[in-house]
Amino acid sequence: MFKPTRLFLPLLAALLAPAAMADTHSGATDPRIESLLTQLGKVRNISEVAVSPDGQQLAWVVDTNGKTGIVLADAHGQHAHNVGLAAKPGVCSEYGMAWAPDSQHLAFLSTCAGATGTMGSKQPDIYVLDTQSQSKPTRLSNLHGYVDALSWAPDGKSLGFLYVEGATRRASALAAAKPALGEIGVEGIEVQRIATLPAQGGALQLLTPADTYVYEFSWAPDSQRVAYVAAPPPGDNNWWVGQLYVQAATSGATRTALVDPHTVSGSLHGLQIALPRWSPDGSRIAFIGGLMSDQGATGGDLYSVSAHGGAPVDLTPGIHVTPAWFSWSSPQSMLVSQVNNGHAQVAEYTVQADQAQQQRVLFTAPGYIGDGTAELSLSLSADHHYIAFAQSSFDVAPEVYAGAVGDQAPSAVTSINAGLKPSWGKAQSVEWDNEGFHVQGWLLYPANYDPTKRYPMIVNIHGGPSSAVMPHWPSVGYGAAPFSALGYFVFMTNPRGSFGEGETFVQANRKDFGYGDLRDTLTGVDAVEKLVPVDDHRLGLTGWSYGGFMSMFVPTQTQRFRAVVAGAGIANWQSYYGQNLIDQWMIPFFGASVYDDPAVYAKSSAINFIKKVKTPTLIVVGERDAECPAPQSFEYWHALRALGVPTSLVVYPNEGHHFYNPVNQRDVLQRALNWFEKYLPPQ
Repeated sequence: MFKPTRLFLPLLAALLAPAAMADTHSGATDPRIESLLTQLGKVRNISEVAVSPDGQQLAWVVDTNGKTGIVLADAHGQHAHNVGLAAKPGVCSEYGMAWAPDSQHLAFLSTCAGATGTMGSKQPDIYVLDTQSQSKPTRLSNLHGYVDALSWAPDGKSLGFLYVEGATRRASALAAAKPALGEIGVEGIEVQRIATLPAQGGALQLLTPADTYVYEFSWAPDSQRVAYVAAPPPGDNNWWVGQLYVQAATSGATRTALVDPHTVSGSLHGLQIALPRWSPDGSRIAFIGGLMSDQGATGGDLYSVSAHGGAPVDLTPGIHVTPAWFSWSSPQSMLVSQVNNGHAQVAEYTVQADQAQQQRVLFTAPGYIGDGTAELSLSLSADHHYIAFAQSSFDVAPEVYAGAVGDQAPSAVTSINAGLKPSWGKAQSVEWDNEGFHVQGWLLYPANYDPTKRYPMIVNIHGGPSSAVMPHWPSVGYGAAPFSALGYFVFMTNPRGSFGEGETFVQANRKDFGYGDLRDTLTGVDAVEKLVPVDDHRLGLTGWSYGGFMSMFVPTQTQRFRAVVAGAGIANWQSYYGQNLIDQWMIPFFGASVYDDPAVYAKSSAINFIKKVKTPTLIVVGERDAECPAPQSFEYWHALRALGVPTSLVVYPNEGHHFYNPVNQRDVLQRALNWFEKYLPPQ
């Protein structure tokens, strides 16, 4: 979602921790909850998929006992076998795959031989496997820090990657923040740079300067240049002011700033840019530009700019889908992954100098797709004739899908999770219109649905707000689908501000958090109640991140919901602005700083309407959340407790915005399930 604070107020946390960790339910745990959590824990996540450039080999990364390993097979998933350094799966972690242009060598990261690194865990290093020989992988690096995004130069002579030398944490605002000690904003700043290594071994070279934080990069077709999105450090804060640069692929080279969204005119002004990609002839660079609330949750219009400079061009103005990822097929064509009405879709586009037009939709996936490198990303052979990705839905657990690029969706080539069946009910797309917008959401039926009964319903609002709910198999961590297994309808909305209906729809909740998107959601609830037997007096509300903000704000605007679970929420945009050290994301959404326009922040702050809240609320948050700081949850909990509203606050130690500890992942979901069962018991 947003990229807020690193300040946690540890003294306040220590004083309140005993109350914060109080149990959220009384009596014995529902045995169905334990059974559900056990079932969710059985899924083996497939985090990466990569097809070789010649389309003949397929590799994927799969989880075994909490450790990731690499499996190599032919293009159809046959003759699969584990590769790498691990003696057996589940012992150490190997991931971060990248095929060499020769389709024979596979680079990857491995912790199997590493000592404890600067981040307190095993240090990953770069290895290269010759897939056509029986030799062991060759170690190329001896790193000391965070490494990500391995990428071969097109000529195969070197490997590029993102590197944070001496890193003490993952380079992500989702990770737990560093303790706020020393001179804030000055000491302990960690910088991510582009680094390269010769493919045959040699010295590491840092291409980009130490005063520039690089978020992503792309090799030019001639291997002589790189394009990248970067900003001054600190990196967590400044992605929203990132610029597009080009420089020679050598250390100390002079860089050229191609696009600065804050100085350009037109539709890109003040927005964000992501996924720079060179055209095959090297003449221009395309990227996605739009209103994006998170690095990694990419969506917007397709833009293009000359590799030598000039004004960027919006290639897709006015489209009613949201491109999230793309790859050039030729200088005049692209393959695009896009969000359309809550669905993942792959389409072909023709590209001219100032326009890109969708020619045909190749397929609409039944669930979420991706190869692990970016949102809705695909792994493609060099000729774009073969495609591979991981896919899951509400009905089918994750598997690897691969096949020829054409008019039909690829089929599964693995059966890693074939034995898993959903314990929740069927999924249905629901669409409605409100205030001139077309809106979509996903409805999960209760398990063992009986149309003669009336059921409670839990409404889930996604994070972002620039994001979208798409069907996917749930994990043990916090999510909406498990509520269906306990007898609830679950309604997951994509209101204004979401991806999937075009950029106008995404920008429709600027300076309006909690109002238009709430009206869209309530209108959707009305639409659902006309379709299925929902008891309007037994409605619950939940969400994480932006959904956590909505879970705090909505009860100040309506009494329609009878129980709430607010995950990593924001109660007071004004105090939030002053607490956090990561404030750049807020200007595009609020239009000004809180010092220049405090009223726009005040009108969306739940704390300003707190006496209207009557709804029992469970509040959960990570102790070191760098996106939605824990003090916001304390502020909301303190107010509800003072007003006599049933509430409980649970703070999870050493967790950030995304929970990594399996014990905490399990506990937060269990507490939420128990909370709703207490206040909205299914009959």
